[in-house]
Amino acid sequence: MTRSTSPDTGGAQTSDRRCAMAVCAHATLAELTAGLAAVQPMPELSVVRAPELGLVMLRGRMGGDGAPFNAGEATVSRAAVRLASGEMGTGYVLGRSLEKARAAAVVDALAQVAKYRAVLETALFAPVCERRLREKATVSAQTAATRVDFFTVARGED
Repeated sequence: MTRSTSPDTGGAQTSDRRCAMAVCAHATLAELTAGLAAVQPMPELSVVRAPELGLVMLRGRMGGDGAPFNAGEATVSRAAVRLASGEMGTGYVLGRSLEKARAAAVVDALAQVAKYRAVLETALFAPVCERRLREKATVSAQTAATRVDFFTVARGED
């Protein structure tokens, strides 16, 4: 994962957090739980925002460049926690999984601390990224199997 600092976030490594949250979004609850179980001892944390459900408006554009319109709403779960050392983590996940939102918030907070991030890299981030690559390769292989090359299709004799 790449590191960059952003002046508007007080120098926080924003791209690291983005990458960590992208992994959390694609991880299953079981993967998040297993990754958090590898962090020993788990630091003291307090709940800033208890897991809760809400809705977000989905917006779209016709043809990608037309006027925006409201396509509908989606259910999201969110949570926020703070470590005793001051790092705050937030978790937003699509769907109605309060446990996953809380786990994502804990991962976000822990990933801001170097010693916990190293553990999360091996126990959570790498396995989820590998699983996603395998899934993409499977879909690509299945798609390639149905490909038709129109230039090699035999033509009838006149």
